Amino acid sequence: DGRQGQLYDRKGEQADGKAFLERSSDDRHQFRFIVSPEDGTALGDLKATTRQLMKQMEQDVGTPLDWVAVDHHNTGHPHTHVIVRGRGADGTDLVIAPDYLMKGLRGRAQQVVTEALGPRRDMDIANAARREVGQDRFTGLDRELSGLAQGGRVVVVGASGSADRFRQALHRQRLRHLEGLHLAEKTGQATWRLKLGWEKALQAIGRRGDIIRSLSAGLSPEHASVGVRFLEERGADRAPFSGVVLSQGPVDELRDTRFLIVEDTKGAAWYVPARNLGPGEMPPKGAVVEVGARQAEARKADHVIAGIAERSGGLYSYALHLAADPASSSAYRLAHKRRLEALRRSGIADRRADGIWEIPHDYLEQAAAFEAGKGDVSVRVRSWMALESQVNARALTWLDDVGAAGDGELSERVLTALRARLAFLQEEGLLGPDAQALSNAARVQLRAEELGRAGAREAGRSGRAQLMADDGQAFEGKFELTVDLAQGRMALVGNQKTFALVPWRHELERYRGQSLILEQKARGAGWTFQPGRTRGISR
Repeated sequence: DGRQGQLYDRKGEQADGKAFLERSSDDRHQFRFIVSPEDGTALGDLKATTRQLMKQMEQDVGTPLDWVAVDHHNTGHPHTHVIVRGRGADGTDLVIAPDYLMKGLRGRAQQVVTEALGPRRDMDIANAARREVGQDRFTGLDRELSGLAQGGRVVVVGASGSADRFRQALHRQRLRHLEGLHLAEKTGQATWRLKLGWEKALQAIGRRGDIIRSLSAGLSPEHASVGVRFLEERGADRAPFSGVVLSQGPVDELRDTRFLIVEDTKGAAWYVPARNLGPGEMPPKGAVVEVGARQAEARKADHVIAGIAERSGGLYSYALHLAADPASSSAYRLAHKRRLEALRRSGIADRRADGIWEIPHDYLEQAAAFEAGKGDVSVRVRSWMALESQVNARALTWLDDVGAAGDGELSERVLTALRARLAFLQEEGLLGPDAQALSNAARVQLRAEELGRAGAREAGRSGRAQLMADDGQAFEGKFELTVDLAQGRMALVGNQKTFALVPWRHELERYRGQSLILEQKARGAGWTFQPGRTRGISR
């Protein structure tokens, strides 16, 4: 019905997600999985099925589990996301055998669903296999063909019974479908040769199909009237472009990777992977971003990991990170563990049974090569304020820069906003002599006014005094939250009596909720920061 999913647990229909997050903050790990019944629509409400499965899982692992779940209906297949804390009822680290997670839990889920819906009939199984024949994705039939292939060659002959003949008929039909996708070639009466890399190509086709289905499933109404294109369609034109974020959605909900739909200044909408955005960097709907090719290099997180490993004899762990950088937040440290998990799947780092990672001596080179192979894009936020909100904002906006640059080919949406913006500035008496752009004095004035208003709002809310960079002071305060202004994102750092608004930078996220010391730059040009009383490796 379009509403967001509601978090629940064993006790009630509305679990306290914030409380779960707080009691999980120091856990060494957690378990995440998706329960996606083949006939999920027939189950109706998935909550009863999920609770029954979790009850069975508790019996299997021998301890009560602390878990939360949410049901999603944003695709054609209703499914449930479950997160289990990494601690047992006695407070010790919860260890679950990998074989149970990979196979046993799936078997339990099948039992629970079968009890609710009854056993699958032979006709249901046969129909499910037939549906795989024409699917543009990697299927169970393709897995069987991969096992039959010898040097890329598949021979479909020698059926001995009705079941074998049925299976071979499906294989032949599937191979003919792969011919149509240019992934297989018939070389004889019952012989096909599979193209090199056919499995990866089929998986890529499937991912693209999933994206299209997700967009058509109602993630955002804007997509109905805007044809979404893929960046590969830009061809040789790889120059960065700016645009407005229409929507965002999940790519891989287990690993929390997302995508953006960005409408460029010419009116075309693009699907943009947003895998590389860290904590606090995901732009909201309406924000203006710049999209370009991402330089293939190791990430900032990789340099942190390599630095800790160098000091620890080639080892990295959550505890070692905490010891090396006590001022960093738990979310910041968790992001580094997630990075290592992604690299582990590519064989770049190894995780021991005790949770400690073994980091190779050429880790940064391997991480850079990993990034180079992904062909990722860079997403940089140009304005956290929505385009429509910029029109009448008494602040320096992205639209003012577009107007000053005189960009020629603009979409009707941007042109309409730009014309309205110029009319507003004209009424306010802020345009320069040519009546087409802000004067330098007006730009400085608008920046100062917006910052003053933001400070006044916080002073009125908290009763604290705002500290300005030109006051010539240094003070210690906690990084409390971020404030999105037209001139950019600001970090609010404060203590009981005073606060300051500091230009936000990615490096600040490591100290969210932590204490910082702010010091004035030379000649009052702004702020520098360093960790507070707890010193970390950045000192």
